Amino acid sequence: MNVQPRTIAVIDDDRRVLESLVNLLASFGYKADSYISAEQFLGSGTLSRTSCIITDIEMRQMNGLALLQYVKNSNSAVPVIIITGKPSETSSFYLERGAIGFFRKPVDGDVLLELVSSVCT
Repeated sequence: MNVQPRTIAVIDDDRRVLESLVNLLASFGYKADSYISAEQFLGSGTLSRTSCIITDIEMRQMNGLALLQYVKNSNSAVPVIIITGKPSETSSFYLERGAIGFFRKPVDGDVLLELVSSVCT
């Protein structure tokens, strides 16, 4: 039986941030796939093979909060980590809605990796 590895989905409409996060995760041995939008991620059909989602909040069309709500409403246990450069709410706002972490850009890579290692298996 061929079992596909689970991956971390990184979603951000800023290609530099996206590339930086994927490279950081890859340098620590994680398989990370990049998506330029929530719609691109959901359209890929990979939610069931995803071990963790790291998503920006401020994106065109479907934002990170809407993605978080979609994941929760689909009864998926995939943990969601929120990142943003322009926080409009406090971290508790996102944590109360089901996110397992909240980071302001620039993201502290060490703290992000610590969270990823504890929840994204």
